Amino acid sequence: MHEFLTACPRNCYSTCSFRVQTENNRIVRILPDRTNKSVPEGPCIKGLSYIERASSAKRLMKPLIKNSKGGFDEIGNEEALDIIAAKIRYFRDRYGAKSILYYTGSGSSGLTNEIGHKFWDAAGGATLTYGNFCWPAGLEAVRLTLGEVKHNVPWDLPNASLILIWGKNPAETNVQEMAFIDRAKEAGARVVLIDPRRTATADKADMLVQINPGTDAALALALASVIIEKGLADRKFIKDHVLGFDEFAGSLDISPERAGEICGIPPGIIYDLALLIANTKPMTILPGYGMQRYTNGGQTVRAILALAVITGNTGMKGAGFNYANLQGYVFDETKEPLSYYPWINSSPRFRRDISLATLAEDLLGESDPAIHMAWVERGNPFTQACDINRLKEAFDSINFKVVTDQFMTDTALQADIILPAKNMFEQQDIISSYWSPYIFYKPRVLDPPPGVMPETQIYYELARRLGIDTEEAGIPEPGKDNMDQWLQQRISGMSHLTLDDLKEGIKEAPGLQEIAFSDHKYKTASGKIELYSRDAEKIWGISPLPVCEPAFKDENRKSHSFVFMSPNTHYRIHSQFGNLDIIRHFDPEPLLAVSVSDALEKGLADGDMVRVFNDRGSMELKIRISARMKKGCLSLPNGWWKTEGACGNFLSAGRETDMGHGTAFHDNLVSMEKI
Repeated sequence: MHEFLTACPRNCYSTCSFRVQTENNRIVRILPDRTNKSVPEGPCIKGLSYIERASSAKRLMKPLIKNSKGGFDEIGNEEALDIIAAKIRYFRDRYGAKSILYYTGSGSSGLTNEIGHKFWDAAGGATLTYGNFCWPAGLEAVRLTLGEVKHNVPWDLPNASLILIWGKNPAETNVQEMAFIDRAKEAGARVVLIDPRRTATADKADMLVQINPGTDAALALALASVIIEKGLADRKFIKDHVLGFDEFAGSLDISPERAGEICGIPPGIIYDLALLIANTKPMTILPGYGMQRYTNGGQTVRAILALAVITGNTGMKGAGFNYANLQGYVFDETKEPLSYYPWINSSPRFRRDISLATLAEDLLGESDPAIHMAWVERGNPFTQACDINRLKEAFDSINFKVVTDQFMTDTALQADIILPAKNMFEQQDIISSYWSPYIFYKPRVLDPPPGVMPETQIYYELARRLGIDTEEAGIPEPGKDNMDQWLQQRISGMSHLTLDDLKEGIKEAPGLQEIAFSDHKYKTASGKIELYSRDAEKIWGISPLPVCEPAFKDENRKSHSFVFMSPNTHYRIHSQFGNLDIIRHFDPEPLLAVSVSDALEKGLADGDMVRVFNDRGSMELKIRISARMKKGCLSLPNGWWKTEGACGNFLSAGRETDMGHGTAFHDNLVSMEKI
């Protein structure tokens, strides 16, 4: 038996490191990494399920080619690569390199993902997407305000006297953070949760404020108005460190009474919460990502962040705004989130006309040249993108499609050729976290099964077929030593860490500020925290001040009266893990959560089948009546595949957020009827 220290590369806030034991080229045990102060208890159920995932009978082991009946036949790697190389050459020569779409998701992180970009660059270029499904509206909101996206280390949280959890459910989506919340409560901290649902996190809170979806900015600005009106703002902190406070204070024209109407809560709660915030220090705000997936998402995050600013809760223990901590992104020259913007890292070889938020419409409208070939890796857009019926129309218009994946996903079913992907244990890499301040070396602990090639090897073999000089292109020859050499060259000179350092164990980011902004240095144009941001107006064409813009502006409430919510769950990371047997044991089928009031009005009983629909699509599934749901809201966790029974993104429109080129999934109204 052998034991290795590794880390989970999924798009997850926790980014757990853990010990893995292997025997006969199989994962047999997963154990905690006690050296990781963020996750000393070990990974969640998804991390533990890697034992099954690594050797799942559902895993794709051979390349597949679509046959004339719409099914798939096995072929060899050599034949598959020969066909793909010929198609690349054909479409590149006939229509130009930009007739090929190179689509990447965030299903697996790591520096080796860059090799795909190097390949397409050397092959003449491609059309890329810009934007992101996950978090960029909030990233940009924090950057505009503080100059950097960072926060205190996770283990500082027990120093807080007040923890304001806003639109987040860490009991399911960041379970290790709950241990720190519990420690803070044991030390006397108050915990307040703001969420339209009564979640598992609500059961741990001292106070739940159950607002209407998409109204978070109204609540935040009303709270700020009360704090300022009562003379409770931290005037010394503001004088020393804040730009635009007077303009911000003067712009606040929303009373608790008006905010109460918008948010669906009594105004007295707003007064009480404002006084609690103003009179309890230090305070840490834990915002989630769901509330910035509305068209007003960036301004919403700016409004909530303003509460930490005007009360002086920045730069000290137990305080801050914990949206994301990018201090570990030391090997990313541009800080990765900025690469979501089309003007960053652009080159004549690449074109970024396609927004992920409006993927379907942009693909259908692409011309000069049109998209004739698509390559999809690390993503499952037929589950995770918006307006999937239109996306199906767009993909059907593309002549040739290649998908690399470990499983037969909804997206893989659209492919002409499917290439089986490696799993996280079958190639070494370097990853970082956006919660903890750690950088991880992820070793190769298993050999890929026969027929499975790491994506880096796929690109190497394709490059050879296309006559590309792989050494000049920076595409390493397959082999463990070669990959280590590539990683060492990649990080050389970009930090004080070497590959040997990282192989010794997890490392804190060089220059780490355990207490973010403790030096009160802000990388904004003014050098101060900017409540008034000229860049917000210049770059995004929005108010330089945080303002309350309504969500659902383009939706017809008369036609569709329910707000459709698609939160994350502890059983999935978006569309991953839910197909595993261990997960299906606990979460066997998609269930639509319906409030007791709405169920009574519709004459529904638990387990009834309903049709949920709008102008973009429909789905049929069972309901679960829940006293935890707010009237007028329906909820289905995101990530269910259509082939598993339901997929909520058939109902979502392709819309961008107000900043950051994020995806506004949640501006989504639907109707429901009993079948």
